[in-house]
Amino acid sequence: GRLRMQLRDGEREIGPGEVIIVPRGSEHCPLALTDEVHVVLLEPRTTLNTGNVSNERTVAQLERI
Repeated sequence: GRLRMQLRDGEREIGPGEVIIVPRGSEHCPLALTDEVHVVLLEPRTTLNTGNVSNERTVAQLERI
């Protein structure tokens, strides 16, 4: 599918097989443009799934694959 990555300084549309690198510390908001989008996110091990917020949805120890 297609994805729009919304950044503070603009937007970028990403299609199948394309890659985008979001600079560290940049606020970003992915938005699906089609019914189905598959995404692979690579982040440092220390990045929480809830960003800088700790609550009942935070997973402190992620499953390794």
